[in-house]
Amino acid sequence: MKLPGLPAVVLFLCIVQEICGSHPKPSCHYPPSQWCRSLEIAIQCKVQKQCMELWSVRPEPAAPPVSVSLYYESLCPACRSFLTQQLFPTWTMLQDIMTVTLVPYGNAKEIPSANSPFTCQHGALECTGNMIEACVLHLTHPSTAFHIIYCMESAVDVIAAAEPCLRLHDPGVSWSSVQSCVNGTVGKRLMHRHAAMTRALDPGHTYVPWVTVDGEYTKQTEDQALSSLFQLVCQLYKGVKPPTCTGAPVRLNRGFC
Repeated sequence: MKLPGLPAVVLFLCIVQEICGSHPKPSCHYPPSQWCRSLEIAIQCKVQKQCMELWSVRPEPAAPPVSVSLYYESLCPACRSFLTQQLFPTWTMLQDIMTVTLVPYGNAKEIPSANSPFTCQHGALECTGNMIEACVLHLTHPSTAFHIIYCMESAVDVIAAAEPCLRLHDPGVSWSSVQSCVNGTVGKRLMHRHAAMTRALDPGHTYVPWVTVDGEYTKQTEDQALSSLFQLVCQLYKGVKPPTCTGAPVRLNRGFC
């Protein structure tokens, strides 16, 4: 099954195509993108042989991955556009050479109130969306969480999409566990952590989406990230560039909240 010279994403697609042709039994409730997430899921979906082949040929990174952090709000139109049109597609193609950190908080504020300790730029629903996404990041595997959050942010109604997106991408995590996180002390603790991370930015953020690359923010890097993140990641990666980096750059419109 090893295909020399092919990038990891192409190899994965080839293996998934083979897996799809094997018609897993109905007991597998995970989407194809999650079949090789763990040995347990691979066994449940009857694809452990193919996943082990994938794991065995996945190359070790020759250089540190490019680290991209997004400070954002769940209902900010510009944040949703950047996450769904640039960040997630770029990560999908370049996840072997980049890592992503999501911090759903943005322009929210902590207030001294036991009942509602946060206020958000786009109202109470946005605080709910921020906390749901924080709990998803806490309760699920990082790559699965990114799929769930992308699913939510791509939907017409971010909040209403949360439960079906969770059920689609991680059926092993119950919606009730997310609700318990949101309504309990864990959710508030996660939001406080995101508030602290956001306040620690240097320079401090003045709008969202706010993007840092390898832990740093510069106006030039922001301009590049918001207009063509894919090209920026390929440019900054210090190892051998994957073949996917040879495509023509595409610049997208940008906006802020």
